[in-house]
Amino acid sequence: MYLRHTTIRKDGKVHRYWRVVRSVRVGRRVIQQTVAQLGELNEQGRVQARALAHRLIGTPEQAQLFDDGSEQLTVPVRLKGIRIERPRQFGDVYLALALWRGTGLEALCERLLPIGKERIAWSKMATVLVAARFCEPSSELHIAEDWYRRTALSDLLQLGGEEVNKDRLYRGLDHLLGYKTELEAHLSQRCGELFAIQNEVLLYDVTSTYFEGQAAANPQAQRGYSRDHRPDCKQVCIALVVTFDGFPLGYEVFAGNTHDSRTLQTIVATMEARHGMLGRVWITDRGMASADNLAWLRQTDRRYIIGAPKSELKKFALELARSDGWRMVHEGVEVKLTRHSETGETAILCPSADRRSKERAMHDKFSRRIEEALGRMAARLARSKKRVDPTTVNRQIGRILQQNQRSAARFAITLEPDGCPAGFRLGVAYNDSFDDWAALSEGAYLLRSNICDWSDQQLWKAYIQLTQAEAAFRIQKDQLNLRPIWHQREDRVQAHILVCFLAFVLWKSLEMWQSRAGLGNSPRIILEELKRIQSQDVVLPTAAHGQICLRCVTQPDPAQAALLNRLGIVLPKRMRLAEPYLPALEHSA
Repeated sequence: MYLRHTTIRKDGKVHRYWRVVRSVRVGRRVIQQTVAQLGELNEQGRVQARALAHRLIGTPEQAQLFDDGSEQLTVPVRLKGIRIERPRQFGDVYLALALWRGTGLEALCERLLPIGKERIAWSKMATVLVAARFCEPSSELHIAEDWYRRTALSDLLQLGGEEVNKDRLYRGLDHLLGYKTELEAHLSQRCGELFAIQNEVLLYDVTSTYFEGQAAANPQAQRGYSRDHRPDCKQVCIALVVTFDGFPLGYEVFAGNTHDSRTLQTIVATMEARHGMLGRVWITDRGMASADNLAWLRQTDRRYIIGAPKSELKKFALELARSDGWRMVHEGVEVKLTRHSETGETAILCPSADRRSKERAMHDKFSRRIEEALGRMAARLARSKKRVDPTTVNRQIGRILQQNQRSAARFAITLEPDGCPAGFRLGVAYNDSFDDWAALSEGAYLLRSNICDWSDQQLWKAYIQLTQAEAAFRIQKDQLNLRPIWHQREDRVQAHILVCFLAFVLWKSLEMWQSRAGLGNSPRIILEELKRIQSQDVVLPTAAHGQICLRCVTQPDPAQAALLNRLGIVLPKRMRLAEPYLPALEHSA
């Protein structure tokens, strides 16, 4: 992917609009396809972005780490022997470390993780683990043997490459896991300070992630409903809680065969014990909408918005059929509030035009499949020269309907006696009631809530924010390699998930930062661009003072400079070496 800009002159002013593009082959040509429009940031946006950058990373150019004391030196240099050594990835790990420190996680780990006889602080191992998961997700072995030596993290942490090995990283996982509760409590406070996030409305969803291997030493590794389409593998379930803006607050891990509805009460009690319960509103999907859960939420005076199973829509058929009371809350989405006759809850009926088109297309597709399969079966019966066992035919019909369940109820299939050699023929009739209900209910979904002081638009918009929790799962699985899990021990699995959670905290912090800076919401693009900024050793042979080694940071190109400027980041030009490389020189006047 690349950054490109378009310059437009309007009313005597020059406007520069940035966009992210990627090269796509179309036939024999390669074209640049726009991935994201970054737009133009006004002066107020620049001020806000730089203020946020200052709160996150401070003023790094003034830090002692980036001052090697050589700025005022003047020495004669032999041009013939100048060389560049030790190139390292700098930009992405510098940003990861800035986010780690800006969210307060470094200081918290230094305070929490025990200090004993170890030579290297466990807080530094935690930093390496999370930064690696954020920048280039990989195994602990890959981090120790390849990734760490290719980055400037050793200079930024003042921690040599020989000090980072897989055994020390594994032990770092073990130590970090014991402080999961404290880490989550800290994030709840810190995200509010940085991004003005409110956590009164909490979004909650469940996913699964599978294991490679038998995971025999982990009792939570069980086979269950796999969201990853890997029913052949053992898995664990992860319940994640995020704020209305999608910032992660906490999670819990359950056995892989746990039904979604059995996680809700545990999660609600755990999160409220950590973050308080006053004024909380819980939003979750229909997988949690069991009768027991809803009754528990009402009895304990907890406020909620929960998606209801599609089958419950039939209780509101009359309301769906009536044309009055609907209000457009979004393009293609109408909402009607009514009362649940059994519980007194607020019921929110939500027909969606896009969803209607999708469900109608699915019904049509499965109906065609059933009709084609029945047509082939009828033709085989007509060609048969001998009697056919009706039990066999009924089993085949059952398989056809089972494979196309969404439209199975539309068909009434019978075996009618006939004088043909097969002994019977297929009788196919269409269920008019199915078509009538499909025409009424396609694209409609039902929400249940005990909130009485919100408008229909507020209720619907709050529920739609569940996409933030779904996006969090996609990012952790696809961008941060939460799946598959290679660890076999239960504690190491828990620690792996914790590191992925903390890396997602950095990811979401960067996403919210770049969003405020007018740079879209694709952190991976930012990281890939900044990864190309390197640190290198410039070796200068002098005429009278031996060799001088300067650890310099390459200057960003125009596209990178635009990104950094929009984010409000000032990169250091040089880093102080861990060992003295500068000879004793006189400062030149």
